[in-house]
Amino acid sequence: MPSISDAKILILATDGFENSELFDPRETLMAAGATVHLASPALDPIQGKKHDKMGDRIKPDMTLDAVKASDYDALLLPGGVANPDSLRMEPKVIDAIRDFIHAEKPVAAICHAPWLLVEADVVRGKTVTGWPSVRTDLTNAGGNVVDQAVAEDGFLITSRKPDDIPAFTEALIEAIERR
Repeated sequence: MPSISDAKILILATDGFENSELFDPRETLMAAGATVHLASPALDPIQGKKHDKMGDRIKPDMTLDAVKASDYDALLLPGGVANPDSLRMEPKVIDAIRDFIHAEKPVAAICHAPWLLVEADVVRGKTVTGWPSVRTDLTNAGGNVVDQAVAEDGFLITSRKPDDIPAFTEALIEAIERR
């Protein structure tokens, strides 16, 4: 079985990501020995949010053009409202999500990030969760929506909110190690 310490994880984010949903899992994964890369539409630092206030900035490691699912063991999609709403308009993001799913690699999306899964058309028939305002979209996209900290269905991992981050991150680690 692969170890998290050997894993390479990709995070896709842009301005408006929820601070804790990017930084907390990233730090946990890196502390466990994983290599974590951040990709964004450009290399300029991106701005997080702490709910409705400005959060921290982080410089991406690469642009979306450099993303190859074959280089990674898992994909992490942080939420925030603006982040996934902007990224769902980026064909390279949608293609990357589909590539990870097709390769049967874990894809973990939290809070509003399941919007990206809807856009990629990968929730049909899957048990998923997300922020309350996203759940109707998940249902309309054919998902079986539940209200629980983590929903796992195959290689798809979803969570509702920042309070779920510890369980969300643990589910991602376990999925990587099972793979």
